[in-house]
Amino acid sequence: MDISIDAIRAAATAIKGAVERTPLTHSRTLSEMLGADIWLKFENLQYTASFKDRGSLFKLLSMSEAELKAGVIAASAGNHAQGVAYHAQRLGAPAAIVMPEFTPYTKVEGVKRFGAEAILHGQSLEEAGIEARRLEQERGLTYIHPYDDPHVASGQGTIGLELAEDGPEFDNVVIPIGGGELFAGIATALAEVMPKARLTGVEAALYPSMHAALNGLEAPGPAPTLVEGIAVKAPGKLTLPIVRDRADKIILVDEAFLEIAVETLCEIEKTVVEGAGAASLAAMLAEPDSFRGRRVCLILSGGNIDASILAQALLRGLARDSRIARLRVQTADRPGSLARAADIIAEEGGNVLEVRHERLFFDVPIKATQIDFILSTEGAAHLARIVAALRQDGIDAESMSALAHPPTQPVASGDLP
Repeated sequence: MDISIDAIRAAATAIKGAVERTPLTHSRTLSEMLGADIWLKFENLQYTASFKDRGSLFKLLSMSEAELKAGVIAASAGNHAQGVAYHAQRLGAPAAIVMPEFTPYTKVEGVKRFGAEAILHGQSLEEAGIEARRLEQERGLTYIHPYDDPHVASGQGTIGLELAEDGPEFDNVVIPIGGGELFAGIATALAEVMPKARLTGVEAALYPSMHAALNGLEAPGPAPTLVEGIAVKAPGKLTLPIVRDRADKIILVDEAFLEIAVETLCEIEKTVVEGAGAASLAAMLAEPDSFRGRRVCLILSGGNIDASILAQALLRGLARDSRIARLRVQTADRPGSLARAADIIAEEGGNVLEVRHERLFFDVPIKATQIDFILSTEGAAHLARIVAALRQDGIDAESMSALAHPPTQPVASGDLP
């Protein structure tokens, strides 16, 4: 079977009613922020919170009753795992999933919730895949590849059909890339139903496997990344030629852009996405001029983010905007000094969340003291007013809270050769 428009249409018929036809909506706020006409495809609203539902189901439906009865196995960092586990359970097929040891807790528990055996093995998706292949032979199971499979890619391509049926004509469609089956499937569909759309792929700068393969470069070694869902060592052999033929650009984005994109979508769109799910918006944040004035569709590919990581992203977003700020003051070490500083902060509308009062470990005169306040403020301008008010009262004060903003340009991008 090839990845073709006929296969994608067959997949759409086969999976209809068993996966969500996810919303495709216009974002006024993001459009105003970035100077483009931005639409969002909410694949994070699938039942397992990922587009992987589509390809997993179509692959399972292609199997014989005997194969289903014997069981299936997959290797995945989480989303493919949950898609396979969920639909295998629906179809009565035993499933085992090999997951790298770093896989977020929420994804491991999701696999178990769908009745599959979760096997944690290896430090990378590649090591998990080797173990899955070994167990395939040992147990007589059918291996379902997460991306290098024509049924899987064709299932993901049904998103492209929905874009054409539910939305306007897009100038650009921005698609996260891991192994490449999401891009390959959507690209194959859009070549038929929306041929003028430019397709932009997005990878993390720490895992530029597709970018490296297309440009004859050696990909760097593994590194911790927010986008574990698309952190693959090498792209798919089936998907690479399609990406080479159809991608107008691959944008590599820094972790800071990915983090900001997660926080932005949560705050503005009230939707939870994982790092990979936010990659398309991260690309626009990194390179807004490439999309300015154009009608752009961003694929929000998944929402399975660990709660602790999401919490950190939101809090760091507040800190980045100085809505949570760390303020350091130096004052005389005498009764009432701390109270006076706190009074001024309150008078200026700041809310003290935490106080650290040190005399021993700061490099200050023996008759002085330094106090760190963690504040809730309205933002950078409000924090500046608080600092000015403290200084006007003779209290030395400075902000210690600002996080480094991301670079103004992506790590690497450019038209493909």
